[in-house]
Amino acid sequence: MSTAAVHSLWTTAADPIAKIPTPHIEYGQLSPTLIVVGAALVGVLIEAFVPRKSRYYAQVFVSVVALCAAFAAVVGLAADGYGTTKAHIAAMGAIAVDGPALFLQGTILLAGLVALFTFAERRLDPAAHGSRVDSFAAQAASVPGSDGEKAAVKAGFTTTEVFPLLLFAIAGMLVFPSANDLLTLFVALEVFSLPLYLLCALARRKRLMSQEAAVKYFLLGAFASAFTLFGIALLYGYAGSVSYARIAQVVDGTVTNVDPALAGTMGNDALLLIGGAMIVMGLLFKVGAVPFHMWTPDVYQGAPTPVTGFMAAATKVAAFGALLRLLYVVLPGMRWDWRPVMWAVAIITMLGGAIVAITQTDIKRLLAYSSIAHAGFILAGVIATSKDGVSSVLFYLAGYSFVTIGAFAVVTLVRDAGGEATHLSKWAGLGRRSPLVAAVFAVFLLAFAGIPLTSGFAGKFAVFKAAAAGGAAPLVVIGVISSAIAAFFYIRVIVLMFFSEPRPDGPTVAVPSPLTMAAIGLGVAVTLVLGVAPQYFLNLASQAGVFVR
Repeated sequence: MSTAAVHSLWTTAADPIAKIPTPHIEYGQLSPTLIVVGAALVGVLIEAFVPRKSRYYAQVFVSVVALCAAFAAVVGLAADGYGTTKAHIAAMGAIAVDGPALFLQGTILLAGLVALFTFAERRLDPAAHGSRVDSFAAQAASVPGSDGEKAAVKAGFTTTEVFPLLLFAIAGMLVFPSANDLLTLFVALEVFSLPLYLLCALARRKRLMSQEAAVKYFLLGAFASAFTLFGIALLYGYAGSVSYARIAQVVDGTVTNVDPALAGTMGNDALLLIGGAMIVMGLLFKVGAVPFHMWTPDVYQGAPTPVTGFMAAATKVAAFGALLRLLYVVLPGMRWDWRPVMWAVAIITMLGGAIVAITQTDIKRLLAYSSIAHAGFILAGVIATSKDGVSSVLFYLAGYSFVTIGAFAVVTLVRDAGGEATHLSKWAGLGRRSPLVAAVFAVFLLAFAGIPLTSGFAGKFAVFKAAAAGGAAPLVVIGVISSAIAAFFYIRVIVLMFFSEPRPDGPTVAVPSPLTMAAIGLGVAVTLVLGVAPQYFLNLASQAGVFVR
C-alpha cells in the first residue's frame, strides 16, 4: 500500500474527530445541583480524613451551608427571570431551567434542610456510655445484636455517613423534575433512590425491622426502575431519540428529518403506548399511588423516623415534578389516552389510602396510608391538564412537604423504654401529659385533613378547583368524599390524645434540641401561613406554572 493511500486513510479517520462538538454546560444555571453534589463529595472526604469525634459537627455544618447556598442559587436564578422570560433548556438539552423546575428545586432544598435538622437530633435517647446518640445505628455494617454492634455502641460510634447520603439523595431529586431527556431522568432516579435504600436500613432501634424495610424498598424499587428503563427503550424505538422535545414532535406528527435506520419503527403507536405506560408506572411507584403503593406502609414503619419524614416529603415533590413534565411536555398529544387511566389511578388511590388508614394501629403506618391518599388528591391536579393544574400541584407539594416532616418530627418525641412509641394506644391521654406536643400534632393532623385555615385546605381547594375547571368534576366529588373519610381517622387520633385517660405506664415526651424544635416550628409556621394567607404563594406557583418546551 502506498504512503499516499495510508495518508488518505488517516485523514478520513481523523476528520470526524475534529468535528466532535465540545459540550456547552451552563454552570451558573446548574449551580443548585452542583453545590449539593460538591458538598456530598466533601462529606465523603470528611468521613475518610476527619477524626471520629469531630465528624458529626463537620458534616452538619457542611450540609447546612450547602443546602442554604443551593437555595440561595435557586432564588437568584428565579430573580434573574429563569423561571419566566429566560426559561430554556440547559446542559445540551439534558436539563430544563424553567418555573416548575426552580419552584420544585426550592421546595426540595427547604424540605431537605428541615429534614436535616431531624437527622442531626442527638438529645432524644438517653446518652449511651457517656456519649450522645441519634436515630441511626452505631455501626451500620455490624450484625444486629452481635458483639461488634455492642462494642460500637459502647465506644460511642455514630453513623455520620447519613449526611452525605442525604445530600446525594437531594442532588438526584433536584435533577429529577428538571430532566429534559429520558436518560437524565433515569440517572437522577437511581441517584436519589440508592441513598434512600441505604438510609432506610440504618435505624438504631428495631434494626431487623429497619433492614427488612430497606430490602423490601430495594427489591420493589429495582422492579420499578426496570419498568422505567424498559419504557425508555420502547420510547427511544418509537421516536429515535430520548429528548423530550423530539418525542413530543413525533407524537404530534410535526417531525421533519427522519433517520432511515429508524424509519421502520418510528411512529409505531404500540411502542409509544407501552413505553409511556411503563415510564408512568415507574413514577407512580415513587409517588406511592395505588396499585404501586405496597412498599409504602412497611418502609415508612421500618425506616428511621427522620428518614421516613424526608422520604415522604421530598420524594413526592421530585416524582410529581417529573410526572408533570412527562405528561405535559412529552405526551400532551396523548391526553385522551392517559387521562382515563390517571382518572382510575387517582380514584383508587384516594379511596384506597383513606379507607385502609382507618384500620391502622401504628401511627407511622397511619401516616403512610395518609400519604397514599394525598398522592391521589395531587393526581387530581395533574389530571386538570391546565396551567392552573400545574400551579395547584406545585402549591400543594410545597405545603404538604412541611406538614409531613413536622408530623414525623413529633413522632420522634413520644418515647418509651423501647424507643419511639408508635402504637396508637400509647398516645392515649398525650394531650394531658404534654399539651404543647399534642396541640402541635393536632395542627398537622388538621392540615392533613384539609380543615380551613391550614395549608392542607388551601392546597386541596386549589387542586380540586383546577380539576373541576378541567372537566373532572366527578373526580372532585370522589376527592371530597375521600377527604371526609380521611378526616375521620385524623380526628380520631386528636380525640385519643385529648379525651382519653393517660396510661400509668404510658410513654414520655422527650425534650428535643433546638434542631428538632426548629423543624417542628417551621412546619407549624408554614402550615398556618399557607392556610391563613395563601394568595402570595398561589401567585408564586402560578408564575412558575409554565413548562419550557
